[in-house]
Amino acid sequence: MRDIKDFTLEELEGVLKGRGLPAFHAKQIFSWVYKKGASDFLQMSDLPAPLRKRLKEDFYIYTCEVARELKSIDGTEKLLFKLKDKNYIEGVIIPAEGRITGCVSSQIGCKFACSFCASGLAGFKRNLTAGEILEQVLFLKTYAPENKLTHIVFMGTGEPFDNYDNVMKAARIINSEYAFNIGARRISISTNGVVPGIEKLAAEKLQLELSVSLHAAFDKTRSALMPINKKYPLKELLSACKDYIKKTGRLVTFEYILIKGVNSGLKDAKNLSKMLKGLRLYKINLIPANAIKELNIYPPNNPDILIFRSQLFKQGLNAILRKSRGQDIEAACGQLRFKIENETINRKA
Repeated sequence: MRDIKDFTLEELEGVLKGRGLPAFHAKQIFSWVYKKGASDFLQMSDLPAPLRKRLKEDFYIYTCEVARELKSIDGTEKLLFKLKDKNYIEGVIIPAEGRITGCVSSQIGCKFACSFCASGLAGFKRNLTAGEILEQVLFLKTYAPENKLTHIVFMGTGEPFDNYDNVMKAARIINSEYAFNIGARRISISTNGVVPGIEKLAAEKLQLELSVSLHAAFDKTRSALMPINKKYPLKELLSACKDYIKKTGRLVTFEYILIKGVNSGLKDAKNLSKMLKGLRLYKINLIPANAIKELNIYPPNNPDILIFRSQLFKQGLNAILRKSRGQDIEAACGQLRFKIENETINRKA
């Protein structure tokens, strides 16, 4: 048996046709699952009873459990999901003026070992299925203000391009008018610099947003922060981004987490300016680091942040200073999962 959420609309239509059933029922099933939040095929009252019985025999609707819910004073809300195999993943609701963003995970843990990120502290377990990704979106929508999400970002635990097929399938379903109907340009995929993934995304006929975790302007610093830089160094990464912009005409967002004593000095700002000078269609999000005491990660003080941003402005770079959200609830990727799994291990011990 397979989770019904693992099928795109076109795939589900094909499955129904292959079983001698009218394909138009696929749209009804999508509406029940994604718009009405049905958790049982027997709830789908406008489907013929024999079809509902057949669906229940051949498929299931995956559901997970909300193990923990934390709400920040800034409105950010983190949900910790417990999957059927007892692994944990995280999703975050980020309300802002004119938008409500759902941040979802793509993997259980992470194998890329970025030194500033808590996602990989408990190790990598496995990829999420498309259905498990979409289950996060359903829950986040339910918990969001007015039960509404306007944007989705694949910026939670895991590297989306390391689970490319399931992430792309989930993105297409999120975009479908018969599911969540969230515009492709309101769906963002964030990568730590997996060049083949950027190249594949450039060939997709779907106008998703691309965010690249840059976080350093020198290869030595970036390799220390992000081991993937040893495989895809800055020159190769930026070349892939230039090709992506040329092929798609789409903007690339560079994420730059400012970490005290690591990548936030004037020298870093000057080299970042030099590196990105002349690049078309981009913006830089400067984000003061969330404090993660387990990793000895702390944000710079405010004057240093402003000096860094000022240097970029002087060189004409498009840089935006973003606030770290949910600091009082440990909203950074992987923090809550790591804490809960440690608590579980300690209780067993």
